[in-house]
Amino acid sequence: MKVEIECMSCIAHRGYQEIDEATKDVDLQFQAAKALLECLAKEFSPLAVAALLGTSRDRIIKKITGNSDIYAKKKRRSNKEAMKLIPAIMEEIRKEKSREGRFRKACLAAIVGNIIEFDIPGHEVDFAKMTLWLKDAERDLAIDHIPEIFKEVEDASTVLYLTDNAGEIAFDKLLVCELKKLGPRIIVAVKGGPILNDATLEDAQAVSMYKVADSIITTGADAVGLPLPEEQSEEFSRIYGKTDLVVAKGMGYAETLTEIELLQPHAFLLRTKCSPVARYFRVERGKNIAKLVRP
Repeated sequence: MKVEIECMSCIAHRGYQEIDEATKDVDLQFQAAKALLECLAKEFSPLAVAALLGTSRDRIIKKITGNSDIYAKKKRRSNKEAMKLIPAIMEEIRKEKSREGRFRKACLAAIVGNIIEFDIPGHEVDFAKMTLWLKDAERDLAIDHIPEIFKEVEDASTVLYLTDNAGEIAFDKLLVCELKKLGPRIIVAVKGGPILNDATLEDAQAVSMYKVADSIITTGADAVGLPLPEEQSEEFSRIYGKTDLVVAKGMGYAETLTEIELLQPHAFLLRTKCSPVARYFRVERGKNIAKLVRP
């Protein structure tokens, strides 16, 4: 998924927000801002991918400011707030009589969890509204391939679940539970290091993902979306190449996985939090997506 011209303002805006969050040292702030602008001047083009530019941006800011986990406080709060909602959502899922009905509810909850992302222009995270968004999840579902995804899961022996954000990973846990009930082995992948507010091993532990997943691995890198092949851990690369089905959460994975040849079915679950991603999927901004892509 290539950038659009408005991606420039988003990348720069998030950079400003991160710099301000990372350090209050004015000299370091200006050094980071200058380095970021130089990076954009060099790398921003019609062939660029927003997620890759976001990775470059965050690495520049972390290196110059010395703050290796800029969103640490927001991630901890996200996990805490999300976990408060889980019991009620679990009860709603249990009310469904069929396996497919429970799977559908869990998919919708996981997609709504993708709302938890900070510093996107025009997108606000309000934990008090999460219950409302959950109620509207079905209405906001602009692409509904959940029945097809359900069938793929039933036929799969292994599923690789690519998580996105902290907080969101608590909602992912509900879907992982339903995936497990359908038979396949579930491997959950988190980021190999702090990047944006993406989930890492610390966040997986915070929501007790290890209690439901068969295995938890990292991508091997602090990268937005799918890391470049040379940055992936050997374990991640091996598992990704052999799994029967990939569940990919969030815009970062959508932006990067749409740039490569897919070797197995991929289920994209996300909220269209920006206009370029919405236009790519030919839906409105602020909609839920459950799209199955087969090779």
